[in-house]
Amino acid sequence: MTRFTRNISRPIFSGSHFMASAMLSILLLTSCSYSSNSSQPVVTNSPTAESTPSPTTSATPVPSSESDPITLQVSSMSLEEKIGQMLLVGIDGTVLDDQAKKMITEDKVGGIILYKNNIQNLKGMVSLVNSMKESNSGNPAPLFMSIDQEGGKVSRMPKEYASFPSNGKVGTRNDANAAEMMGKLLAREVISAGFNMNFAPVLDINSNPDNPVIGDRSFGNSAELVSTLGIAEMKGIESEGVVPVVKHFPGHGDTSVDSHLDLPIVKKTASELAELEWLPFQAAIKEGTDAVMVAHILFPKLDADKPASLSSKIIGQLLRGDMKYQGLVITDDLTMGAIMKNYDLATAAVDTVNAGSDILLIAHGYDNEKRVIESLLDHVKKGKIQETRIDESVYRILALKAKYNLSDEPVPVPDLTELNKDIKSWKLSIEK
Repeated sequence: MTRFTRNISRPIFSGSHFMASAMLSILLLTSCSYSSNSSQPVVTNSPTAESTPSPTTSATPVPSSESDPITLQVSSMSLEEKIGQMLLVGIDGTVLDDQAKKMITEDKVGGIILYKNNIQNLKGMVSLVNSMKESNSGNPAPLFMSIDQEGGKVSRMPKEYASFPSNGKVGTRNDANAAEMMGKLLAREVISAGFNMNFAPVLDINSNPDNPVIGDRSFGNSAELVSTLGIAEMKGIESEGVVPVVKHFPGHGDTSVDSHLDLPIVKKTASELAELEWLPFQAAIKEGTDAVMVAHILFPKLDADKPASLSSKIIGQLLRGDMKYQGLVITDDLTMGAIMKNYDLATAAVDTVNAGSDILLIAHGYDNEKRVIESLLDHVKKGKIQETRIDESVYRILALKAKYNLSDEPVPVPDLTELNKDIKSWKLSIEK
């Protein structure tokens, strides 16, 4: 069984190159095919389980070599353990309650995300993180301990930490070194509290002034600027041993609807998207990004029926096929209004797995987490999801955890004196 140890300061391999080198024997699997810029909410009839399309497989299969330790670990796991690894869940409150503990100890989820309402102060946050890691003892792999720590208005860390400016503020400097240092400091911040995954950087281009959800979360309105600074921040994060997750593919910058509330529609063609929105993500893939978050946005010119996060045409054929991305695919939160108001959650979970997603983010509701697990188990047992499709995702998950040498070891309450000094000094340098 693969051993997971303490975090190291710098990962050895870069994203898709690591996956390619780890996969000793590649099976040729079939992938799926795919075909004015306004955004608006849409309501569709919730599909039923019977309407679930035939399972598809992604471009990157699990290797078959019996000498590969990760393959051996996947083969030793039960179906329930494998599906658990594919869930990254949110919890209620600021302490580990019974439901949160059950998700870890019984459902064996692969990761946790904390939000602002889970965090009161530094000491309490570290205690919560350590208690979750302790509960994971004996499970197949360490937890992805994740957080959205972008800077600016999306900052989850407690007041004991020095604040970060928005990406938009950093973008006005157009300085890749400053963006890389921001990534390093963000990573030092989250890792000091026991986190190992950060949902950053934002690679969306702020091309729509009416966008209610991106704005200064983006580095700016230029693809070149966002690509340069976003990749610099990504490299800064990973250099400190934290997994960066670039977001929100295929691009959330030209929406006028907040996907937390409802489903945005972007009516651009593939050619139009290729000239702007896709460029930062393609640049990140070229630089070996480890993880990509896919957005809940309907692109009817690409897939008239399903948003990007559920679409085999967008995930399977475009991202994995055309763009040759081999790393981890993570959905945006499936309990957001874009999904919950327009689709059946249990069926959406099946659709996104069959489309090629590896990790399903279920940020709210123990009952929602249970529905997703039960639906996935049922559909695998009925042959509507191939277990080889599950194995592909679990392989990627375990490989990434091994790459970053993740650990469930507890962390002490950190002394923030030096870190806060460095953050404040960096902030002064970009404000000159």
